[in-house]
Amino acid sequence: MSQKPQKPLRMGILGLGMAGTVMVRGLDGWAGAEISAAADSNENLLASFADDFDAEAHTDMRSLCQSNAVEAVYIATPHQFHAKHAIMAAEHGKHIVLEKPMALTMVDCDAIIEAVEKAGVKLVVGPTHSYDPHVRLMAQMIGTGDFGRLSMINTWNYNDFLYRPRRPEELDTSKGGGIVFNQLPHQIDSIRVLGGGKLQSVRAQLGVLDPARPTEGSAIVLLEFEDGAAATMVYSGYDRFDTDEFQGWIGEGGQLKPGDAYGNSRAGLGALDQAAETQLRAERYGYKSGNGSAPTVPGQAHFGVMVVSCEKGDIKTSPTGLSVFDDNGRREIEIYGNEFLPSRQAVVQELSNAINGVRPALHDGRWAKANMEVALAILQSAKERKEIILKHQIGAHYENGPV
Repeated sequence: MSQKPQKPLRMGILGLGMAGTVMVRGLDGWAGAEISAAADSNENLLASFADDFDAEAHTDMRSLCQSNAVEAVYIATPHQFHAKHAIMAAEHGKHIVLEKPMALTMVDCDAIIEAVEKAGVKLVVGPTHSYDPHVRLMAQMIGTGDFGRLSMINTWNYNDFLYRPRRPEELDTSKGGGIVFNQLPHQIDSIRVLGGGKLQSVRAQLGVLDPARPTEGSAIVLLEFEDGAAATMVYSGYDRFDTDEFQGWIGEGGQLKPGDAYGNSRAGLGALDQAAETQLRAERYGYKSGNGSAPTVPGQAHFGVMVVSCEKGDIKTSPTGLSVFDDNGRREIEIYGNEFLPSRQAVVQELSNAINGVRPALHDGRWAKANMEVALAILQSAKERKEIILKHQIGAHYENGPV
């Protein structure tokens, strides 16, 4: 478990949509960070935030970056603005937590890295599900060498992603919409964390199955590491089957969910026109400060089902931790709440550790650029129907996994 930062990191939140709300909820009451400001163009969201926090509220992103009340910014604006806002924050001397995807092109990734290095600030790109406790514990277990050489990583996630309320741009791949930029980065990042980072090639097929939502909604991907280990990613956001059935109906955030909700999101969305859907998506902020800690949940946060295979055993995600299968049979490893920081706190802790010289960040700009290379290669492979060789992969520079 990581050291606490020397002092609370004063955080500004850029973007108060769903991701911003989840970050606010995760940080509120935690000693490692103080929410000191927020910025959003939606004045209703800002007003709700101002009711919740004794903090600055800005309608302009640049004014937040100029604020002396802010040491670091969490950027959760629409994907097409990530590069612009990350560079702006760096130029104003702010450390950065940047939501995935880092950007939409490799050129923009390079521009962010250059701006961060020129300004001398620290960057962490996340949060992603590689911060989930079971991934961190798997990384530690692989790192001990007790299970021998890593052979395979397999991941599956079926959910309702494509039928949650969306703005039009979120259904346009060219603007960062669809699963390749929104969802697959969770699988890519976790796989690279567990496998040491250096992927060699990608072969993928993508599905666009609903003309009314004309972006990629399903994927099957084969990844090969330089050392010969392999990984598969399977994903569907079409609100049919739900892999939470395999997780004891523990949802993505660790919450208990009903087991008879197949297709409910799809059905509910069908009654809305685009304007109503966009409005519903825009009004997603909702959190009341003062709870003192993140909500208690009955299970582990996860991103579907994951099975890691090594020479001496298999390790699978379970609702409350990990299931291990080896020469001694099957055993369960329970993960308790005090073993690992929750993911939103862990990503800020990683940034704080880098700022304070405690530990370099794993999820820095070059790591995130390598993740982006994989996402773009998935699109290219599906389009050209061939294997794509990767050129910008880097190894994981950490001990026994991320914080």
